[in-house]
Amino acid sequence: MDVSSRLEIMNWLTGAGLAGVAETDLVRGFCERSRAAGLELSRGIVFIDTLHPVFEGRGFRWSDVESNESDLFEYQSTSEGEAAENWRRSPFYTMLQNGQNELCIDDNDEHFGMTAKLVGDGHKHFATFIHRFGDAGIIGEMDCVYSLWCMRRENGFDEDALGAMRDLVPLLGLAVKSAAHARIARTIGHVYLGRDAAERVLSGRISRGVADRINAVLWFSDLRGSTRIGEGMDPAEFIPFLNDYADAAIGAIHDEGGDVLKLIGDGVLAIFNEDDMGAARRAALRAENQFRKNIQILNKRRASENRPVTSAYVGLHVGEVFYGNIGSEERLDFTVVGPAVNEVSRIASMCRSVERELLVSSAFFDGLDAPGNGHFVSTGRYALRGIGRAQELYTIDPGIRADGQAASRFERYLQDRG
Repeated sequence: MDVSSRLEIMNWLTGAGLAGVAETDLVRGFCERSRAAGLELSRGIVFIDTLHPVFEGRGFRWSDVESNESDLFEYQSTSEGEAAENWRRSPFYTMLQNGQNELCIDDNDEHFGMTAKLVGDGHKHFATFIHRFGDAGIIGEMDCVYSLWCMRRENGFDEDALGAMRDLVPLLGLAVKSAAHARIARTIGHVYLGRDAAERVLSGRISRGVADRINAVLWFSDLRGSTRIGEGMDPAEFIPFLNDYADAAIGAIHDEGGDVLKLIGDGVLAIFNEDDMGAARRAALRAENQFRKNIQILNKRRASENRPVTSAYVGLHVGEVFYGNIGSEERLDFTVVGPAVNEVSRIASMCRSVERELLVSSAFFDGLDAPGNGHFVSTGRYALRGIGRAQELYTIDPGIRADGQAASRFERYLQDRG
């Protein structure tokens, strides 16, 4: 590859990295441009560890032949089991152990499981690189970029080819690292702030006091008898207990377009924020209905494991809230505030007193259409603690979930999005 071709690819990588091009497109674009410039790459694999609650890292693949293989893969922990064994048989593990940044391998080397499969696909010569980050560039386990490159001809990575790779792969790694940093920021925001709140913060709404006045359906749920259950179980089991039921709630809320804003002990505060408040009400009811199904499945599993089970109380309300940054200059929270937030938590608390798992406010009930109203019954008028005015609260007609036909009609109502 001549100097001008190298400079052209370097310029493309710089521009693509600054533009935030996705990692898969970076790897594909790099490989295609390198081949066009005379570097006969037949396969490229780039991967980088990340900071994510489930995955250890992400990888990106390119091949010179068409296949059904995805150009993106995510991998979980490589510290145990089969994944650990595969990692120890990779050239990168050997390189890390020996302090190497570069290694060339041919098709006669049977030591590495990763390249053995590639030999079977017709690749004959391999170059692997590790480009390490400085201390200031490390996030979690993300401390370097790994890459493996293949050619189909014997001794394909001669000194000219290796010289080109030494010039170009670090720039590709830098662009991949830049994309990974943006993805990590978004992941952390989604996990700790909630999806919509994170997107607002990442779009620049980070100043204290910047808040929007919105109408929203508010959800507050907490677990039935969690304090008593926690006192009677091994402390090491309490966090998994909370996680199981939080997963049941959060999954149901997210599936219906809601945003979870806070986890308060065993409580969940969420909003359903749509232009059509009727649609938002119905989405919240679908989420509550799915939450009950999730709990049934969860309780069946936990009971089979002889682990404590419970249910949950849910309060739903509609009101105007301020949605934005609250706090000090050194510590902000992106959340909702206003009297309606206090009301929905009080409504959920009333579930214990009236022995109902779901209560909705009169503001929520009044905004339902006639078919929706017909599925609810009043539980009475109550003065909520700390709230100046009494209001009527409603619950789903107890007969609905006990009667198969009535339950089916209610399900059809919930799924009707027209």
